[in-house]
Amino acid sequence: MASRKVILITGGNGGLGYEAVKAFFESDKAYHVFMGSRSVEKGKEAIDKLRQESPNATNTLDLVQLDLASDESINQAFAQVQSEVGHIDALLNNAGATFDIDYIRGKTSLRECFTNAYNINVAGTHVMTATFMPLLLKSADPRLIFVTGLSAINQAGEKYFPTPPLPAGWPKKLDFETIGYRCSKTALNMLMLDWNHKLMADGVKVWCVGPGILATNLGGVPELAIQMGAKHPSVGGRLLKQVVEGERDDSVGKIVTAAGVKPW
Repeated sequence: MASRKVILITGGNGGLGYEAVKAFFESDKAYHVFMGSRSVEKGKEAIDKLRQESPNATNTLDLVQLDLASDESINQAFAQVQSEVGHIDALLNNAGATFDIDYIRGKTSLRECFTNAYNINVAGTHVMTATFMPLLLKSADPRLIFVTGLSAINQAGEKYFPTPPLPAGWPKKLDFETIGYRCSKTALNMLMLDWNHKLMADGVKVWCVGPGILATNLGGVPELAIQMGAKHPSVGGRLLKQVVEGERDDSVGKIVTAAGVKPW
């Protein structure tokens, strides 16, 4: 294990997380990948699928149960990784959730839509990072990534995405909504800045990575993402691998995308 870089990816059983796990698993470089999954059953299914899709892969892979809404789950995951390998070289905070679609469909309240998103995407990610920091600091080249979204606060008017202009009057009729999720991801950008500041003397390289709009099951409406021109999640998986492998070391402490550095 000493010769392999250890990568931990939260939310690794589906969508972007799955494609990131796959990118490292199939790499010709030596990796041991921990696939974080809230559901053990879904995690096992994802690993079986991955091994079927990549039968010639020589890297190693483990499942770790991870629910960012549960401190107990995060602590148990820490104990597992500490016991099995003793350190990690990169933490990819990919897991996230949106409740906006549930809100516009009447399945949750407006307050719950926002607080649930913040609890998982911001608070859960922060607790996850703080808990695993002792293992990351044991690496000779520690890397910390926060997967951000379409969350630049300078987007306004015609450039605002993805909601089109709306007619006057209240309430507004919305078929698609992202604001709770996007607010939480904007907060995640601030979280990255703070971790970058805190870890500068420790030599940890920290980024937000914006993979763009991808055809994942986030929110349970992948068909809408596809209609809006979403790309395959593998595009984001490859970008995350590039950052871990040093191709974006000139942009530490910033939001990086496939096209360059994203404005705040």
